[in-house]
Amino acid sequence: MTAPTRTPHTRRAAVVTAAAALAGSIATPALAGTADRGRGRPPLRRAHAHNDYEHPHPLADALGHGFGSVEADIWLVDGRLLVAHDESELDPARTLEALYLDPLLRRVRAQHGRVYRGYRLSLQLLIDIKTAGGPTYRELSRRLRRYRSMLSVCAGGHVHPGAVTAVVSGDRGARAPMEAETVRHAFYDGRLTDLGGSAPAALIPLISDNWSLSFTWQGVGPMPPGERAELRRIAAAAHDEGRRVRWWATPDQPGPPREAVWRELLDAGVDYLNTDDLAGLEAFLRAAR
Repeated sequence: MTAPTRTPHTRRAAVVTAAAALAGSIATPALAGTADRGRGRPPLRRAHAHNDYEHPHPLADALGHGFGSVEADIWLVDGRLLVAHDESELDPARTLEALYLDPLLRRVRAQHGRVYRGYRLSLQLLIDIKTAGGPTYRELSRRLRRYRSMLSVCAGGHVHPGAVTAVVSGDRGARAPMEAETVRHAFYDGRLTDLGGSAPAALIPLISDNWSLSFTWQGVGPMPPGERAELRRIAAAAHDEGRRVRWWATPDQPGPPREAVWRELLDAGVDYLNTDDLAGLEAFLRAAR
């Protein structure tokens, strides 16, 4: 869809509320000297734990490394939302509530409304739907309402930030039932094709896409100037619309190529760096700070 013609000033004014509400950035600590429990360091808003549930301690490992975003794949099975990458790995005990929603609620209550005590960071919980999007989202929506005290919410087009922001990815069939809700406890993960569209950042605050579909460079040698310019153009366009950017399928084997890609992502203003290597990304980002 083509967006209505607007000047840069009116466009920015239209998205500034949603952008501020869901930017996920770390503000000045509310309590001087405080950080994540037991870590002594501030959280990392740009760190995204890809397939977080595959780590030995889902969620806890990512939070222990200070990550600002975690990802869980879900399957709707007999009315339950089970977490797994492949259908063969489904386990009735590994529900979205048991692995993520219940522990997050306990943590937020214990830490005075914050995932990271003293920091105004809304943890992004990226929920990747593996089964049919419509029925899976409708069940997810019912479950999320039980946790509304900690979640960001969109009501009547206005975003009210919470300690956790649920963003729905995966099967595209989730979008229609999401758009139909007047009160939503989740947001939609868009694609590059959503840039410049009419859907507001209050619905689509995040743009995610496959690195290899847009770029040939994998971190060996200098990044081609044309690809660097395109990366920065995409990030700037998303930010102008009040949206954040994440790429998946970036190089993730330890070594200079991965760090070269990460440096270019940071320099371009990309909001989330995607990894399965929690310790590796934490070390890189803390050094970069």
